[in-house]
Amino acid sequence: MTSLMTGGSPAARATESIEFVQEHLAEIAMDNRYATLPLWSQSSAEADAHWQFAPQVAYAKTQTGELTIDGPMISMGASRQVGNWKLTGFAFFDDLNLKSGVDRRPLEVGFANDVPLALPAAAEFTALSGSARSSGLGFAVRHASDMWLLHSCEWTAGVLWHHVELLDYSLNFTILEGRDSGATGVVDYSATYSHIAPFAGIAWPRQHGNWAYTPHVQAVVPLPRRGVEGHITGPGYDIAGDTDKNRGDTPFGDPSVTLGLDITYRPWNLTVDVGSAISQALLEPVIHKGIESNWLFSASWNF
Repeated sequence: MTSLMTGGSPAARATESIEFVQEHLAEIAMDNRYATLPLWSQSSAEADAHWQFAPQVAYAKTQTGELTIDGPMISMGASRQVGNWKLTGFAFFDDLNLKSGVDRRPLEVGFANDVPLALPAAAEFTALSGSARSSGLGFAVRHASDMWLLHSCEWTAGVLWHHVELLDYSLNFTILEGRDSGATGVVDYSATYSHIAPFAGIAWPRQHGNWAYTPHVQAVVPLPRRGVEGHITGPGYDIAGDTDKNRGDTPFGDPSVTLGLDITYRPWNLTVDVGSAISQALLEPVIHKGIESNWLFSASWNF
């Protein structure tokens, strides 16, 4: 999508439209999930155990203007060593809250053409109180190798199914300027999106005394990309659609590249992903324009 300018209007405090940033809030929640898949942490008992389990908990908060998405994320991984290969199955569930104060930015509607408003228009948005539930499961294989330049490393590849439910993702709006100044209505982006996502990554596990360190890089490609679904209502109109059917635009479901550094205290088998906390905070506001901050904290325990 293309962000919209409002000619410097003081009423529209953000230049990115509501449709632009609502999509990015949901996509960053997806990226945070991919960054916390239970794949990389080490265990001091790994070599002797037939099975290894890795429950993981995380908390994420993403904000732009007065719009936020935040909440807990949980996952469980189960791994088994088979010869030179490590097989891992995992499942996850995230229950995030969508909230807002009074947010001002352009109202844009890309999912329909026949809205009886002069758009884009500076608008005020309030009363967001919904949820973003994310669930899925997947399978991965991991193999250790020693390669020139990459040295001792571990390759991982797999596929996951990801189901995203955006519930009550609606905001009240009031047009602030132009022909329709004072007009009110509701714009709703509630929708369900499902993806099959292949992924691959590489890690460089190292140990030093009671500590283990696992820097890793991972890429995930959700398929297929989806159009953004929307629904707008106001006096005399009630219009729903999606950007794919309306203009052939499928922006939802961006490819994701995440950087992590798992640090494990081996006597406790407790792992904290310091790298993802830093990289998600620094990179997501750059990758997803209009997002102001993204915080992610995750920890796992291996047994």
